[in-house]
Amino acid sequence: MEYLLIVAFLVSLILTWLALPKWIVKCKKIGLLWEDMNKPDKNRNVAASGGVIVVMTFVLGVLTYIAIRTFIMQGDGVNVQIFALLTVILLFAIVGLVDDLLGWKHGGLSVRIRIFLAFVASIPLVVINAGNASMNIPFIGYVSLGLLYPLVLIPIGIAGAAITFNFLAGFNGLEAGQGIIIISFLSFIAYITNSGWLAIIGLCMVASLSVFYFYNKVPAKVFPGDILTYSVGALMAGMAILGDFERIAVFVFIPYILETGLKLRGGLRKQSFAKPNPDGSLEMPYKKIYGLTHLSLFILKKFKRKVYENDVIYLIFIFQIFICLIALLIANRWIFSI
Repeated sequence: MEYLLIVAFLVSLILTWLALPKWIVKCKKIGLLWEDMNKPDKNRNVAASGGVIVVMTFVLGVLTYIAIRTFIMQGDGVNVQIFALLTVILLFAIVGLVDDLLGWKHGGLSVRIRIFLAFVASIPLVVINAGNASMNIPFIGYVSLGLLYPLVLIPIGIAGAAITFNFLAGFNGLEAGQGIIIISFLSFIAYITNSGWLAIIGLCMVASLSVFYFYNKVPAKVFPGDILTYSVGALMAGMAILGDFERIAVFVFIPYILETGLKLRGGLRKQSFAKPNPDGSLEMPYKKIYGLTHLSLFILKKFKRKVYENDVIYLIFIFQIFICLIALLIANRWIFSI
């Protein structure tokens, strides 16, 4: 009966396909629009916070999966972990939506408030003592971290993933595409490490993001907002914790570690956007590099006279896929040492 699990994936996919166009129309009607910063037409405004639909359809897909496990397949008791993960994602969705409504141009939530709320949002996984507190540390062996793991490492991991995933953003399709690549890879890791339930949950998000990407790619008809980036980043961390493959997830997150370093270089004040020319090509917005979008643009400028938004996005996608492939090559030793 495992083929029935595809229903959860289809629920997220179909509901996003049905609801997202209606969200776009509604946003235009009420004026909930944001400027498309990398386009020469400064009057081009796009529907905002489309991540609302992604989170809702993802949750409904996961609830469908729980229903199938409960009433048809007689599930094996992981529902508490699933609901804890859903609670984390919904809490991050609330934080992201508030940040969106306050508006990034007006500062949104302060950095301190964001960090505090991110730690608060991690509590559901803390209180169920999620994950495995024993870690295999190179040259030392297995070490039990005890309460340090749930009380310190889980909040840091979840808050860090959610916040840093939000750093690499600002280009049409970038956040959704990165989410599809990384969560697809983590779902595969979950599957081969006997956490099939986590793989299904991840694929529900991939389904919603795939439809969203169609509307978010260049030229975007809808923007994700912080509600999507925070939620997707939290899901990545939650999957790694519950599936006990944190080291693999950290490796896959290398682009975001680099992005964080570059953002810190600019005091967290420099934006990821580029400077658009009248023909739609892009120029460096600053003299220095303050993000992977700037670095990608800088590299592409060495080979192309005119660089466009899609060029930057695809180069970052290629880099992320390359990181995932390396992780796959070295994952066997890590997986069997877990």
